[in-house]
Amino acid sequence: MKRDWAPYAVLPVLVLIALPAMGVTNWLVLTVAGLAMGAMLFLMAAGLTLIFGLMDVLNFAHGAFITLGAYVAVSVVAPLAGWAMADSWVMNLAVFAVAIVIASIVSGAVGWGFERVIVRGVYGAPLQQILVTMGGLIVAQQLFIVLWGADAIPLLKPTAFGGSIVVHGAAIEKYRLIALALGLAVFVALHLLLSRTRVGLLVRAGVENREMVEALGYRVRRLFVGVFVVGTALAGIGGVTWAFYQELVTAQLGGDMTILVFIILIIGGLGSVGGSLVGAMLVGLTTNYVGFLAPTVSLGSNILLMVLILLWRPRGLFPVAHG
Repeated sequence: MKRDWAPYAVLPVLVLIALPAMGVTNWLVLTVAGLAMGAMLFLMAAGLTLIFGLMDVLNFAHGAFITLGAYVAVSVVAPLAGWAMADSWVMNLAVFAVAIVIASIVSGAVGWGFERVIVRGVYGAPLQQILVTMGGLIVAQQLFIVLWGADAIPLLKPTAFGGSIVVHGAAIEKYRLIALALGLAVFVALHLLLSRTRVGLLVRAGVENREMVEALGYRVRRLFVGVFVVGTALAGIGGVTWAFYQELVTAQLGGDMTILVFIILIIGGLGSVGGSLVGAMLVGLTTNYVGFLAPTVSLGSNILLMVLILLWRPRGLFPVAHG
């Protein structure tokens, strides 16, 4: 079958079209900023991509796990403030890594409980999934206020993550480069997990023909629970990176990102991890480019992007067929 290369050209075409509209310096700053923002959005969207693409679960409570990751980062960084404020890359990276690891563990564990208590009873019922997960998001937001308070909590970046490096006259924030590297690393890990490992093969086979996989002696439900846990853990990691980027955490943080996450899923193609990466990068670049060139229309730019993509490819850029 001949490969359709057109979707792969969308991202580079957008980058090249933007170059003449702004100076090279502004273009470089905004492009790196957009790609970094896209990487952080991908971390938030990748988990929902797995959950919906492999399990057909519309989890509107996904934003709660993003917020949970951010609050866990606040709780982890507070006792390690000395390390975070030290002028040492090793100590600063250690704080960042500890926050990510603990946030992913906590979010994954809560996700396991959420799947068992809330989601398990509504498999195969999309309307009920929407209702119960939306209710879960509302309840979670109130629990965050009870546990961490209603006021916004500051979360300063580690000292070494602050500041910028200058490239051809453009000041590139260090943290954006770190977030971009993390997002790409997670994408590579997910791609390898799903395409090169036995677990990934079983999960994909379970999506295509569950009865056959179970007949071979494998427990597909257990595999899917693992997918849900990984998806919520990724949401927690996304919450950590976004919280450090915003330097402020509120109970509404994840809920506010839910719309963007679903826009990314729709643009990339429901269930496609690679599509989520491209969709997130497109959203990040569009937000930064339009915000610079036409600030008055920046709020609706991602909706317009989604509409244009769907007019061209109604199932998204990289749709995944469900068996």
